[in-house]
Amino acid sequence: MFGNLKALPADPILGLLAKYREDANPQKIDLGVGVYKDEAGHTAILDCVKAAEKYRHDNEDTKVYIGPTGSPLFNEEMSKLIFGDHQVLSTNRSRTVSTPGGTGALRVAAEFIKSCKAGATIWVSNPTWANHTGLFEAAGLTVKTYPYYDYETKALDFDGMLNALKEVSSDDAVLLHACCHNPSGMDLSQEQWQQVAAVAKDKGFLPVIDMAYQGFGDGLDEDAYGLRLMADTVEEMIVCSSCSKNFGLYRERIGATTIIGKTSSAVDVAYSVLLAVVRVIYSMPPAHGAALVETILSSDELRHQWFNELATMRDRINGNRRLIVEKLIENGVTRDFSHITRQKGMFSFLGITPEQVQRLQDEYSIYMVGSSRMSIAGIANSNVDYLAKSIAAVIK
Repeated sequence: MFGNLKALPADPILGLLAKYREDANPQKIDLGVGVYKDEAGHTAILDCVKAAEKYRHDNEDTKVYIGPTGSPLFNEEMSKLIFGDHQVLSTNRSRTVSTPGGTGALRVAAEFIKSCKAGATIWVSNPTWANHTGLFEAAGLTVKTYPYYDYETKALDFDGMLNALKEVSSDDAVLLHACCHNPSGMDLSQEQWQQVAAVAKDKGFLPVIDMAYQGFGDGLDEDAYGLRLMADTVEEMIVCSSCSKNFGLYRERIGATTIIGKTSSAVDVAYSVLLAVVRVIYSMPPAHGAALVETILSSDELRHQWFNELATMRDRINGNRRLIVEKLIENGVTRDFSHITRQKGMFSFLGITPEQVQRLQDEYSIYMVGSSRMSIAGIANSNVDYLAKSIAAVIK
């Protein structure tokens, strides 16, 4: 049977990482993979996570299954993190299950949407995270795109986005990035979120909010503004969240899928379908990462420590945005790269051609995705001068 298969191309981002690791140039820079790095280029375990791990080690006495929903305390704490004191919690209109990372959350959402309507269409931004299309199509959904980023102006194409959403059917779903848009880094303003929410209510489509970077943009509550506004506006929606980035729990694979219904009884029906989806995909979610998150969020001391560590990561990324723009100017670059400072989160589009990206890799050992998406966390004081000089050289 295996003889019927044809080899598929490697994932471009993972392939880029492999090339970076093989590169012997001591000045090489990895701006491809989306993980946070400190000034030394290391993705360290957060101190609050270490404390939570010690607590779990000292107090955990079993590894038995928790159940298909995951830990009730984790689900409760994640709901409060996502929604704050929003009325969807007080009116009991939401249900949450823990999932194997944000990707697992999205796949659960996709299968749930298919259960609602076989062959449903989901709209994603152009551009969007490369894995979105594949995982939705794998669940049998039809994927269409709406305009989002204008490569010429290096700004949000909001008019194009809004006009496209006005044509979406009430039977369709629309994926929206809550914050720190991947790959562009260009987020909706609060006023723009208000307009999108109004269109969602008018057209009746199902919003699916991807919340992979809460806290990496402007702050935990600020980054949840659009999501909470949407929950105020529509009767049904789905939220897919991840703890990979903001807790630094990348390989622990912990995320959550949250559904919101019109009423508590209506969401109970939907929840029964959601649990059936979980049962046939992975049956039981990983528990260790969820235990760490619930330990941190339910402890005043550890929660405060996490706030501070998250702020440090956010401030470093924002500082790197300003730093690279300043260094480009110092190196005589006259082209306007100020869009980098207006973008948020871990990624930005540098705004150079694929050929120039390839030159950076071949001639200077600087690795980024062909679209010129770069991971801002890969910039450091120790490499920013070399990076700026290299960019200046290839765009002349």
